[in-house]
Amino acid sequence: MIKRVADNLSLLTASIASLLKVMLLSKRVASSRPVDKSRRVIVLGNGPSLRTTIADHRDFLMSHDRIAVNFAANAPEFFELQPTGYVLADPHFFDGISTDPNVAKLWGNIRSTRWPMTLFLPANRKEFVTEMRLSDIPHLTISYYNLTPVEGCKSLSHKLFHYGLGMPRPRNVLIPSIMLAIREGYGTIYIAGADHSWTRTLWVDEDNRVVSIQPHFYQDNEEEKKRVATEYHNYPLHQILQSLYIAFRSYFDIADYAKTKGIDILNITPDSFIDAFPRLRL
Repeated sequence: MIKRVADNLSLLTASIASLLKVMLLSKRVASSRPVDKSRRVIVLGNGPSLRTTIADHRDFLMSHDRIAVNFAANAPEFFELQPTGYVLADPHFFDGISTDPNVAKLWGNIRSTRWPMTLFLPANRKEFVTEMRLSDIPHLTISYYNLTPVEGCKSLSHKLFHYGLGMPRPRNVLIPSIMLAIREGYGTIYIAGADHSWTRTLWVDEDNRVVSIQPHFYQDNEEEKKRVATEYHNYPLHQILQSLYIAFRSYFDIADYAKTKGIDILNITPDSFIDAFPRLRL
């Protein structure tokens, strides 16, 4: 009895906190599209397994809509796969143009798209879009979304998800990417390149600094490796593990929400650590 009361109180507190966050942080965005069971999309994570998927199942990839993320535009495969959607979330992609040559290269490649592509950006980046004149780029459509973390009662959370006012805690870019695919009305969402096997390459060195090697399907240059290493040095191990916990928990929140809308999410990533979605081996 006491545990039930405590759990209900925790849900209520989280719900109130979520509403306050939405009121303070969220902005109005485009409405969700109705679910169309005939529409399918592949969300392309940047994990190392994506290279094998591209090599062995290119026809499957090219027969569906494709959503790419983060530094994928700096890989030669970006121009081969020609994603129909592209998601950016990390502030570094907007604040690091003058300090990180990889970010400058990313935006140069996005500007070079010669096929129709929707660029999904956080709703608080409208000034950035204006400054960069992204709306003037042919073939590129800008769509905004809210990164506001929402928790608490499912009935409230799912309604906020539906209106695009928030999402499960977005600890990595794959979380908003899947939520955007849901809001775009896709009936089936495949997840590729989502290895998420970070715990295999996570340790603490002799100076008590957390080290995490995060390989991608493309080869990171030395500048990016150094940036990521420096970023991890700023956090103790328990915070890193807590962040991973939140990310994996968010996938279960997404799976639960997708089920209420009749949307299938299938993980086609070989040996993925994500345990929230059914597996499909191509």
